[in-house]
Amino acid sequence: MKRFFLSLGVVIVLLIGVLIFNAMRFTPQEPAPSADITLIQPDDELLAKQLAEALTFKTVSYENGNPDNYASFTAFQEWLAATYPLVFEKAELVRLNTHTLLFRLKGQDAALKPVLFSAHYDVVPVNPGTERTWTYPPFGGVIKNGEVWGRGALDDKNSVITLMAAATHLLEENIATQRDIYIALTHDEEIGSTDGAIAVTQWFKDKMITPAWSLDEGSYVLDGIVPGIDKGIASINLSEKGYLTLTLTAEGEGGHSSMPPQDTAVTILAAALMKLHDAPLPGGLEGISEKMYSDIARHMDFTKRLLFANMWLFKPLLNSAVGSSTSGNAMLRTTTAPTMLSGSVKSNVLPATATATINFRLHPRDSVESVTEWVREAINDDRVTVEAGEFTEPSPVASSSNEGFLQMVQTTRAVYPDAIITPGLTIAATDSRFYSEITDSYRFAPMVLRSEDLGSIHGTNEKISAANLVKAVQFYTALMAQQ
Repeated sequence: MKRFFLSLGVVIVLLIGVLIFNAMRFTPQEPAPSADITLIQPDDELLAKQLAEALTFKTVSYENGNPDNYASFTAFQEWLAATYPLVFEKAELVRLNTHTLLFRLKGQDAALKPVLFSAHYDVVPVNPGTERTWTYPPFGGVIKNGEVWGRGALDDKNSVITLMAAATHLLEENIATQRDIYIALTHDEEIGSTDGAIAVTQWFKDKMITPAWSLDEGSYVLDGIVPGIDKGIASINLSEKGYLTLTLTAEGEGGHSSMPPQDTAVTILAAALMKLHDAPLPGGLEGISEKMYSDIARHMDFTKRLLFANMWLFKPLLNSAVGSSTSGNAMLRTTTAPTMLSGSVKSNVLPATATATINFRLHPRDSVESVTEWVREAINDDRVTVEAGEFTEPSPVASSSNEGFLQMVQTTRAVYPDAIITPGLTIAATDSRFYSEITDSYRFAPMVLRSEDLGSIHGTNEKISAANLVKAVQFYTALMAQQ
């Protein structure tokens, strides 16, 4: 027995030694040699003024049609032409479905694959009754204390303005690129991209043009959003989650509520919802998620580095810890979100049917078919039918080793030298889910997003600093100049 405990002690000491050794090696990786990148110094006041003016145009995408028949979209395009005349004069312009603009800045070598930059200029409506809760009017285009306020400041007119400013700089300075540069400004991203990004994608297919890569919105340089990190996290996202809506319909006996049966359509549906609640789809740190969290963890304290450096032992613990937050859970798995319920039309009438709408955001490991089957098996009740509604599959995962991604990393490092740069996953939907049909699609807006800004996207008091606009123009100009 003594020999056993002695052997056990040796094993424990060796194990602790291995864990500590791995943690000590688990430090920030040496960056690849940086490209020779010179950053321009754009006028922050001019950029702020341009964005402020852009925000006054009510280019709102409504689910049930546009009440002004897109007059504000036409006016915005006219303003773009007046504000960035050089781009409209010297770049080739294709108008798709009237309101999506596709510019081509011609390169010197037609044999090279082009690159595609994209942004959308439509915005979501301001929730009725919330206008008074805005510090400044949502379409006022107010500049205050170096910040531009208004709907679209973060999503996504900031990118429209900074892309157009970057293209203008290239043309003013006669900076010749080797490959063609396309810039797509789409007009319906907030309602599904049918006439915007889908049309852009089809245009490239029809012309048999395959871009080397595309770059669109999707993430930012995250500041103060990940606990335990005092650096910005530049997440250049390689994929985005899919989208699936399922309708659950439960059948029951209708009639008067004074004599209810043991099971009604409502209780049957409620039981089905609880089964789904208790059966989340499998998830965990793997692929993009594992890479992102591991890159971030290299900059954390020793205890956290020890856990991530030894995932072969601590992965279950880490999965639990990361998944305990809503944002972490969304990174690890397909999420399940009941969003709509309907039953009886009157309080004293038992409904013959009750329905629930469930929204899923599909992790790249899953598919529409696999999630639908998971739901049916989890509910396991013939009295409940499951029908699929609107859906898109998760996007393919773009390469993190090709020339385009390396250029984005090096350019980000030039603009944000202290940031942690990592691949990531976009949990919402963007135009890039369609661009990924024709090329490696990346999702990154080179601007800082603070934790207090998160709720303003599609919410109240959306704003962005002029300093952010400067950084974005520096990034886009430098990245375009490398093509």
